[in-house]
Amino acid sequence: MGLSVAQKIIKEHLVKGEMIPGKEIAIRIDQTLTQDSTGTMAYLQFEAMGIDRVKTKRSVAYIDHNTLQTGPENADDHLYIQTVAKKHGIYFSKPGNGICHQVHLERFAVPGQTLLGSDSHTPTAGGIGMLAIGAGGLDVAVAMGGGEYYLIMPKIVKVNLKGRLQPWVSAKDIILELLRRLTVKGGVGKIFEYTGEGVKTLSIPERATITNMGAELGATTSIFPSDEITYEFLKAQGRENDFVEILPDPDAVYDEEIEIDLSSLVPLAACPHSPDNVVPVSELKGIKVDQVAIGSCTNSSYKDLMKVAKILEGKTIAEHVSLVISPGSKQVLNMLAQNGALASLVSAGARILECACGPCIGMGQAPRTNGISLRTFNRNFEGRSGTPSAKVYLVSPETAAASAITGYITDPRTLGDEPQVEMPKSFLINDNLIVPPAENPDEVEVIRGPNIKPFPQGKPLPEVVVGKVLVKLGDNITTDHIMPSNAKLLPYRSNIPYLSDYCLTPCDPDFPKKARENGGGFIVGGVNYGQGSSREHAALVPLYLGIKGVLAKSFARIHMANLINNGIIPMVFENPNDYDTIEEMDELKIENARDQIEKSDVLIIENVTKGLKYRMVLNLTERQRQMILHGGLLNLTKAKGMN
Repeated sequence: MGLSVAQKIIKEHLVKGEMIPGKEIAIRIDQTLTQDSTGTMAYLQFEAMGIDRVKTKRSVAYIDHNTLQTGPENADDHLYIQTVAKKHGIYFSKPGNGICHQVHLERFAVPGQTLLGSDSHTPTAGGIGMLAIGAGGLDVAVAMGGGEYYLIMPKIVKVNLKGRLQPWVSAKDIILELLRRLTVKGGVGKIFEYTGEGVKTLSIPERATITNMGAELGATTSIFPSDEITYEFLKAQGRENDFVEILPDPDAVYDEEIEIDLSSLVPLAACPHSPDNVVPVSELKGIKVDQVAIGSCTNSSYKDLMKVAKILEGKTIAEHVSLVISPGSKQVLNMLAQNGALASLVSAGARILECACGPCIGMGQAPRTNGISLRTFNRNFEGRSGTPSAKVYLVSPETAAASAITGYITDPRTLGDEPQVEMPKSFLINDNLIVPPAENPDEVEVIRGPNIKPFPQGKPLPEVVVGKVLVKLGDNITTDHIMPSNAKLLPYRSNIPYLSDYCLTPCDPDFPKKARENGGGFIVGGVNYGQGSSREHAALVPLYLGIKGVLAKSFARIHMANLINNGIIPMVFENPNDYDTIEEMDELKIENARDQIEKSDVLIIENVTKGLKYRMVLNLTERQRQMILHGGLLNLTKAKGMN
């Protein structure tokens, strides 16, 4: 029986387990990446392991999130990351070099290798044929130390792309169509592998747009084959020696199959406040736009911005529109400046932001009160833009540029002939903002600013776990809800005590106070609890506040892993109707907690206040049970003596 692309890479890197969907496997990790929002904590955890040098083929630390320096905190964190990277064998991408996923695709991603990143959009590198997975910082720290990465073997979903895209329809519309069909929960426990004749019509940046936003499906990752298109991209980057052809076997067997006729797609938009709330752009005609933001790791490539420049050339944006553009990398910005496209953008009225995440993570450019913002980004969760009342639509660069000109949401097909942009035969190579690790690490001093505080560590599970329900939440609670990440809070990502004052405050302003007054307790959630970003802080801060467990109808993959990594028990209602019987401040008790978790897949938890008992499903592997018993992955790693 033949293998798919994903199966070939997993088989090559398999360390433990069998490639049977639903079974736990462990794979060897070739590369890691971090960004500064999650990186500080990952490197503090790496240091705590006592390992001198990373054991990966390549590890890269990027500065692209916390770049708005309104005080010393961000600069202090950047210096810590730069010095710890230099000392421990990690490449350091300086501020201004670009967004981690765009730069990694350009300069470091290698077909057939594995990549683990402390950012949920790490699957971007799947566009080049890399098995790239987003994870919590602690998982990345362990991988840097040479440890395996454990995951549940996903189902492999074949996405068969037929035909080719019509004019003005883009790669963004392909992934929006998939989200429309499957929703933000449709990819949980799955890898999406793209095949078919339509694959050959897509450039590497276009493929990367699709794999990037596959994260919004809840997928483990997404991947394209490595073919002649991949070779041409790597050759243009001066990296043809990194090319390896990886194609699915003709008789490859998939667990599921989806077919998309590219020629039938139209420009699409995700409406507020979810990436799966997708409709044709033509149905939104006449909605007045206040702001247009183009960029992010989804749509900031050279090809994307060249298309925007050609659409805006000789035109002026509508007088009531603010247009901001964030190039994905210094390479992209350099090339736009050299060929005159940057002048077209500026002349049309665009405000050029630095090569960073910026507005996508709420780092500046918050819309006006009740504003309508069109963004080429990957997430439009309520309040993520920095303005709780804003309505954010996710669109392609073509739709964004057309709408900036007219001032209203506009189907780009109304503009006439689509401008054509070819992929360059050679990219401008200038890696002078990438700092290599030191040859003599003993000479490097790691510098820690005063804002860097120790991270909380879990404690071994007691025999009896008791606590009150501190908050009861609904469905699709995101990590933005659990640990807000706006421009005012991002500088404190190294300071868990400070952040604890803001945990879950978008849902309940009194949550931190209740947690402290009651010595911690439990959180109750609905379906898909913890969707969105990989941010480990959404587990670390609750741990600091004494959260013992989360009861939910279902969990998002990365957040559930982060809870387990930090010794917090994730429990799923066996009977979803039990959710309705729980109220805030009910007292819950788990008797014989250690014995139950060690020996059973169902945990009996008592609602002492109501006199009820609930059967909670524990979707834990044997290793994860040990993590809960030890109080987290770091404690378990130390107990095993991994050095």
